[in-house]
Amino acid sequence: MSNYIAEFETLFRDVLENDDIVLTNETTAHDIEEWDSINHIYLVVEIEKHFKIKFSSSEILQWQNVGEMIQSVEAQK
Repeated sequence: MSNYIAEFETLFRDVLENDDIVLTNETTAHDIEEWDSINHIYLVVEIEKHFKIKFSSSEILQWQNVGEMIQSVEAQK
């Protein structure tokens, strides 16, 4: 999973325009000030584009943290 953390960090930093973001599997939107509902959509779109995958709406709604987002990517790779 550590390879994905680095890729996710890059995507999060780009989308949220914050180079200080450091992610762990337990990171949630409450931990990052810029991660609001609108930016969540942008993050999902960028993750899908980057990994060339698509998430279902139900899958997205179940995510509780970055680790679960990464698990969804891994499941499609």
